[in-house]
Amino acid sequence: MQFKHPEILYFLFLLVIPILVHLFQLRRFQKQYFTNVRFLKELSMQTRKSSVIKKWLLLITRLLLLALLITAFAQPYFNAQDSENTGNEMVILLDNSFSMQAKGSKGELLKRAVQDILENTPENQQFSLLTNTGAFWDTDTKSIQKELQNIHYTDVPFRPDFLLTKAAAKKPGTGKDIIIITDAVNLDSKDINTFKTNNFVYSIIPEAENKNNVAIDSVYIAQALDNFYEIKIDMQAYGTIENEVPIALYNGKNLTAKTVVKFDTQKQSAAFTIPKADFHGYVSVTDNSLAYDNTYYFSISKPEKSNVIAIGDTDKNKFLSRIYTPDDFNFTASELRTLDYNTLEKQDAIIVNELQDIPQALITTLKSFYDKGGNVVVIPAPDSNPKNLNGLLTNFGNTIYSAQNTTERQITQIAFNHPLYRTVFEKKTNNFQYPKVNSGYTLSGNALPVLTYDDGTPFVASLTNSLGNAYVFAAPINASNSNFQNSPLIVPTFYNMAQNSSKTGISAITIGTSESLILDALLTKDEVVTVRNDVTDFIPMQQVLSSKVKLSFGDYPEEAGNYAVYKSSENLKNISFNYARSESNLALQNKAILDNFTITKSVTTVYDDIQSERTADELWKWFVIGTLLFLLLELFIQKFVK
Repeated sequence: MQFKHPEILYFLFLLVIPILVHLFQLRRFQKQYFTNVRFLKELSMQTRKSSVIKKWLLLITRLLLLALLITAFAQPYFNAQDSENTGNEMVILLDNSFSMQAKGSKGELLKRAVQDILENTPENQQFSLLTNTGAFWDTDTKSIQKELQNIHYTDVPFRPDFLLTKAAAKKPGTGKDIIIITDAVNLDSKDINTFKTNNFVYSIIPEAENKNNVAIDSVYIAQALDNFYEIKIDMQAYGTIENEVPIALYNGKNLTAKTVVKFDTQKQSAAFTIPKADFHGYVSVTDNSLAYDNTYYFSISKPEKSNVIAIGDTDKNKFLSRIYTPDDFNFTASELRTLDYNTLEKQDAIIVNELQDIPQALITTLKSFYDKGGNVVVIPAPDSNPKNLNGLLTNFGNTIYSAQNTTERQITQIAFNHPLYRTVFEKKTNNFQYPKVNSGYTLSGNALPVLTYDDGTPFVASLTNSLGNAYVFAAPINASNSNFQNSPLIVPTFYNMAQNSSKTGISAITIGTSESLILDALLTKDEVVTVRNDVTDFIPMQQVLSSKVKLSFGDYPEEAGNYAVYKSSENLKNISFNYARSESNLALQNKAILDNFTITKSVTTVYDDIQSERTADELWKWFVIGTLLFLLLELFIQKFVK
């Protein structure tokens, strides 16, 4: 037992007072008997004996009463079981990722967790609260009540180890009591590696009642007709979706079309036909689960003609003029000796068509063109020097030409999922007329095969830097060496190779994937472009590339939606942003990772547990009660003991 005020115990010397009083009352007197009281002698002796017992009882009672009263003022207590950690800092790690939108028995998981914190945290309790995207340091529930009630969901994953590192850096060397509130969706063991044994960790894992969910994965142009686009929406179902799911298409705020989808399988698609014009809107589904993945924003710009130049002999370039017609392309054919290098940077695609020797100046220009987002197509000549060709290919990636192969080979495999052919075939087919080549080179390296020979080596391979694309043929395709020009594949292959993604197709960027965009724009030295909509705006990272500007978005914007790129008040391009669908599968809950921590149901349980372990056992009230009891006992003795 210990005392908060041990100096008060010095007052125990006051116990001498009742002892002195008692000794005074017990003084011996001389006995004198009188004849008229002799008959009372026996009664007198008996009364004196009772009086002595009463005085001893009163002495003991008063001594104990006074001792208990003095001890009570000294405030005795027993040490808490966990007294060493009473100075720990309280840290709450709150998951506000999109999976916390799911509904539990008492509403949305995040909102219920916030209410639990506000209702059950003591008003005088200081704590730090960290979410996926923000932090409140050394605060209390009154100070952050409004902020917590208005907290936003985020696509940033919940990483408790990262959040704990931030908290440790704020107050290094201070022990932590940690409360983790998360549904544990997509939680990995590496996310808790930094949790040390000297921290007390409590985990609260709210459960979603309905784990069925529908997410829109992507939107793309399935077919481009003369006056219309057929767009396709790919959707993913998680769990069992029994009812038909409504899906609607909006251009701006105007409803364009609506249909329903029956999920007989986990993956389903829906198709809409829209005019071949500017489109700036979204597609949405309606389900009773997560909301963030029910909307997919996208933009389509009215098609612009792509600029294409073919560098090679005039006769060999003739087949390209039949593909790149004036309706869709600005096509130019030039021989190497008459090539105007100044026109190359204005192109969207450059085709190097069977040049026997590629000059270094052209190699340097093609590298710069590729780095700025242009498409380069390389077709080797029958008598090309592999060393010269490889000098060009090394600028695009790890792919090289090996020695020439004079064996006839057939082209038998198509990469149907490659961007070149994603919208070409309605279904995969193996029943087509195989093109062939008489001789060619062998491509090796990490390029992605597009068309493949029957021996498994690539006939056409592609490389990309996320801005530009390089397409490499393994063999000449002139009529004397191959019948590829007569194949049905020739038109979609070269047509799509020349398309510039910034001028055609769908603009839908996933937030946080570090995607970039190149636009035609002339900017002065201090001029910048801005991305904005009706709600917010931001300035992306930008790099001026001659007559173009490269935009990098990183983790911006914070909210998905339709935006536009502006140069001052001029709208350069409509673009759209979407959240990554990383939180859509609620079945990926990994609660077992948190089993090593103390699992509780509520914040109340945490505070009760900490208080019971770290609060000293105060004894002063028991001493006060004892004082009152002995006071009553004294009154009882005074009244009833004779």
